[in-house]
Amino acid sequence: MRTLYVRIIVTTMAIMITSSIIAFIASNVYYQHVLKPENDKKVTHMANNIVDLYNGSDQSIGHFLRDMADLGYSFYLIDNDGQSKTFGKPFDTTELQSSVVQDVLSGNIYHGIANYPWQPFVTGFFDHALSNTIGLPINANDDSFALFVRPNSVQQFGEMRIFFAVIIGLALFFSFLFVLFSTRWIVNPIQSLTVATKKIAAGNYHIKLAVNRKDEIGRLARNFSTMSESLQKTEEKRQEFVASVSHEIQSPLTSIQGFSQALQEENLSNEERIHYLSIIEKESKRLSVLSRQLLTLSQLDQGNNELERIPFDLSEQMKEILFTLEWQWRQKNLSIEWDAKPTVINGDPKLLHQVWMNVITNAIRYTLKEGKISITVKKGKANVEVIITDTGIGISQEDIPQIFDRFYKADKARTRKAGGTGLGLAITKKIVELHAGTIMVKSEEGQGTAIIITLPQ
Repeated sequence: MRTLYVRIIVTTMAIMITSSIIAFIASNVYYQHVLKPENDKKVTHMANNIVDLYNGSDQSIGHFLRDMADLGYSFYLIDNDGQSKTFGKPFDTTELQSSVVQDVLSGNIYHGIANYPWQPFVTGFFDHALSNTIGLPINANDDSFALFVRPNSVQQFGEMRIFFAVIIGLALFFSFLFVLFSTRWIVNPIQSLTVATKKIAAGNYHIKLAVNRKDEIGRLARNFSTMSESLQKTEEKRQEFVASVSHEIQSPLTSIQGFSQALQEENLSNEERIHYLSIIEKESKRLSVLSRQLLTLSQLDQGNNELERIPFDLSEQMKEILFTLEWQWRQKNLSIEWDAKPTVINGDPKLLHQVWMNVITNAIRYTLKEGKISITVKKGKANVEVIITDTGIGISQEDIPQIFDRFYKADKARTRKAGGTGLGLAITKKIVELHAGTIMVKSEEGQGTAIIITLPQ
């Protein structure tokens, strides 16, 4: 029983079997002490009515009993000579002591139902035996007979409902009772998980659960431990992120503050003043870009930006970006290879515009003069694949897994000089994932980089 599913099934089956046995025994006791005497009285009353009905008729006893048998009764008629005849459904067994027959012929009533012996697994309720009948005397054509009467199971339907109601009621009661205790045993590890969850909520991520089970709960406990480790790493990244933000903001603020103080000196030349003002302007723009990117990331993380999916031409949008950045790639005398036919997709054009802007800007920034940038758009049956390749400086294999991390810069000196913030690719990946797409990077140091973005149509 290594899985919780099998454990619950086996436990439930064991409970139901045990409950059914207990309920059956209890219902048997109820039948023997309550229902059986009442049933004996009812059948005795019906038998007396049958005898009275016959006494008031002019039919032969055989014809009369044959008609009554059609109403759902079984009769066994014995005369003084011991000759017997059955009317209606035959009895399963006709064994009966001769003294009982003689007693009935003498005018006494035989209460076979009330005195039927106890049987643990098959109640007398269902035994269609001659000994499980009501016997009473009847006179016909000046002859005395012993008449044994028993209704069939159809006639006993009213009592059977009570009988089955008792069985079902007791089965449900014991089932609920055993399930209550068995569930406690099953959910004990879950309670341990609840305690561990409270500890995590309080900020304690170093939790090891002592659960060695092999079922789903055991796997849940192991996954929970993995989650706590992941949360610990996330907390560390959050603190790292805060430190990075503080550093990124502090650097331009320090520059602005320093050059602002320098501008207050009276002996500055006009050229120096213009130079300092240009640095302040540059750092202010950098702060503006940083704050805007941080706001974008925050909105994307919180899901505040609902995608406005509309059909638009992807290749046309990328052409517009190339025209916008024309002065940058022409300044470095880069060649652009274009392989894209009109391709319509459903997506948020504003957010995807930012994706292509980030990726193409990076390609221009890190490609040396006289280099080449290739843009290819491939349309498949369900997806569109965009490949942007450059012949730039490339990325080392150690850096590739981390380039989508926030504030990560593979070449910090070069990135800072170029004005990067380390957030562009993080934003790019987030937008692609919001569109249910994927982004991959293939690169070799000194050989260039290929960014492959796949989006559903």
